Amino acid sequence: MTPKMVYYRRRFAMASSSLPERVARPRPPANDRRDREVDDLYEMANLFPRTTGLRLTVWVSPRGRARHDARIKVSLTQGRMDIGHTAVVGIRPSPRLIEGTLAPTDLEQVSRWITSNEAALMDFWNETIDSVELGGRLKKI
Repeated sequence: MTPKMVYYRRRFAMASSSLPERVARPRPPANDRRDREVDDLYEMANLFPRTTGLRLTVWVSPRGRARHDARIKVSLTQGRMDIGHTAVVGIRPSPRLIEGTLAPTDLEQVSRWITSNEAALMDFWNETIDSVELGGRLKKI
């Protein structure tokens, strides 16, 4: 340990010992689930109709810490992504509605898009490609 490191270590120890106990104690996570949801949203890639050929915007994400199988989120608000108003569609073994509601024509269109892009979506899910590579591999329907 360098003399500078020893100096700062001692200074930190002196400063932290003079703090009141309630301040020096590490704070537990306020809402770990909410933090994970924010992280998950950050990792998702927005795919707009001009990219997918779908009528609705979709979000795809890498697996991350998910305990479920691969899926996408479909915005039910045409023209923009509204996380509070989505349907969830599973990718494998075959496309299927997991949560929310989609018009039968929208579900059929989303299912065709998933089927034609399954390899790219699964590579993104498995984190073997990034969002730039994903965009380059996606096929419009």
